[in-house]
Amino acid sequence: MYSRVGVVAKQEDAAVRPALAKVVAILAGKGVEVILENESAALIGDYRGPSTDLETMAGRVDLVVSIGGDGTLLHAAGRIFPKTVPIVGINLGRLGFLTDLAKENIEASLEEVLSGRVDAEQRAVLGCELIRGNDVIAHGNGLNDVVIQKWNTARLITLSTYVDGKFLHSQRSDGMIIATPTGSTAYALAGGGPILDPNLDAVVLVPICPHTLTNRPIVIGASASIEVTVATDRGDESRLTCDGNDISDLLPGDRIGIFRHSQTMTLLHPRGHDHFSTLRAKLDWGRDPC
Repeated sequence: MYSRVGVVAKQEDAAVRPALAKVVAILAGKGVEVILENESAALIGDYRGPSTDLETMAGRVDLVVSIGGDGTLLHAAGRIFPKTVPIVGINLGRLGFLTDLAKENIEASLEEVLSGRVDAEQRAVLGCELIRGNDVIAHGNGLNDVVIQKWNTARLITLSTYVDGKFLHSQRSDGMIIATPTGSTAYALAGGGPILDPNLDAVVLVPICPHTLTNRPIVIGASASIEVTVATDRGDESRLTCDGNDISDLLPGDRIGIFRHSQTMTLLHPRGHDHFSTLRAKLDWGRDPC
């Protein structure tokens, strides 16, 4: 089903080199054309096959395989988006909410994927625009989240939030996380937000350490238009990120528009993938309380 596969691997991890070499050998042995991401190719000293950057790769392959943890997959997804190429992850990390192919069973897992015996899932992506004055000066996309947070200061920042043009609240806090259902198990979860089922058409807004304790996470429809204004009167004290990637420092009066992107990201899972089983395993819910 997939005849041309791109591979990207986590850097600076001793466990990655043998796993990467094994994946390349398995794919090549099955007659698949393999294209490595440039830095990943450098991890294999004698690699002589084709390599390219992720953006170019996305237009040349049928599938992208990520080797590492959720962060590696998020990095790859951010670079290949909005191309529609599906992505699947081999987990070498700690949690692995998104990378659910086990490293102990790589060959069998890849055989399942290559033959199409997988479950494809469409995950929502958030887009954001930074508006300064009347101009859009930066933009980004997040499979997990868009985060506005304090930077270079111990002081709280002030943010005013609007949903579909209606004022929601003003808060003094360390910032705010706007997360997709995918991102609800990431930074938003650590910030006290709810876990959203991936099938929900929703977004969660999670304040980061709000000074007013009644500022609680709120779930809104994914089609809503969100705008957050930086009401802090000092510059260079807050920053905008998408999936942990810096987009821009923020200034007083900056407005950040957040919206659901029209394009989704396709994640592949082993056949019979069960999100609740993943939650039990990764969050240790399966342990007998007795």
